[in-house]
Amino acid sequence: MDSETLLARITDYASRPDPYPLYEELRQAGPVVRQAGGNFLIGTYHQIAALLHDPRMSAVPRTRDEATPRLPFLRLDDPEHHRLRTLAMRPFGPPHSPRRVDGLRGEIDGITEELLASFEAGRQIDIVDDFAYPLPVTVICRLLGVPHEDEPLFRAWSDVLVAAADVRPEEETTDTDKAGDQARMEMGGYLVNLAEQRRGKPSDDMLSAFVNEPDPALRLTQEELAETAVLLLIAGHETTVNLIANGALTLLRQPEQLDRLRREPGLLPHAVEELLRYEPPVHMRERIPLADIDVAGSTIPQGTSVILVLASGNRDPKAFHEPDRFDPTRPDNQHLGFGSGIHLCYGAPLARLEAQAALGALLPHLGTAGLVQDPPPYRQNAMLRGPRHLPIQL
Repeated sequence: MDSETLLARITDYASRPDPYPLYEELRQAGPVVRQAGGNFLIGTYHQIAALLHDPRMSAVPRTRDEATPRLPFLRLDDPEHHRLRTLAMRPFGPPHSPRRVDGLRGEIDGITEELLASFEAGRQIDIVDDFAYPLPVTVICRLLGVPHEDEPLFRAWSDVLVAAADVRPEEETTDTDKAGDQARMEMGGYLVNLAEQRRGKPSDDMLSAFVNEPDPALRLTQEELAETAVLLLIAGHETTVNLIANGALTLLRQPEQLDRLRREPGLLPHAVEELLRYEPPVHMRERIPLADIDVAGSTIPQGTSVILVLASGNRDPKAFHEPDRFDPTRPDNQHLGFGSGIHLCYGAPLARLEAQAALGALLPHLGTAGLVQDPPPYRQNAMLRGPRHLPIQL
């Protein structure tokens, strides 16, 4: 049956520019659709939302290698997930740090202005390389305390890790997985070494806060520090790059909405929420049932791979009126752009702030810009979907 090949077709690179017809096919095939490779796909909003809140759905990968048990809290269950996430948040947000998210607004605006200085009429600009990537990378570097000159190092590691994190139709260990494990080890070692240089010499950054925590009960082990720092560095920029690039592309494709936002900048926060629904940076998440689970009359066996297609849920007409229309005034926008439940995106407040600042600053330039290529070239990853490049002519 065609429905059994949906995951293979969704993850096929040819589908990257527009996977939404496949998501519609998924929803029509049923709330639960078994794949030829043994995975189960779920693409309907209410079923996805319920499973994201179901404690029987585990975030721990089924293929976890017991010889290397270290995992980021993103891939752990409670209570260990809650413990590590809470420790990681202490230096990140209120009330523990003066560098809480709201306090970063001026800094983000300053970085944005610096990046826009190169935007001159007549030039061709790559929104990704010249703007959407360097903005969140600079911010997360400053937050963690990573020297910006080392950015090429962790960009290479990050590219490998993101490639290894993709969803696949068949479960198998590949060279990409092995390269991802190696990159994680090297990046973790680099960040732990950087943190150790701050031990006893605290400064205003997260790595310093981690290694100088005075309470032994609140300290991360060296392995926990490595995995948490890697997660924060990657998650702190990868998804935001997609959010900004997808947002710019959406507005360039819909000039009437772009003009409206230029006239009514107060709509920008609502527009960012609508972008998180309409073109989310994360399209899928994998979960593993800890017991047999009934979903809409179908039994999903314990231990199988369940792919929750968040981006499909965001376009479900049973949850959203005219879901294929981009509407910055959409009321009660309970999207799945940041997930839901205990694994709701850790950095959501920062991503929202960066996207609002970035798109707000871009609006005057986009009004007189044209897409050089549509669709643009996309990244390989189907789970973290966004343009690899987005060239525009100013």
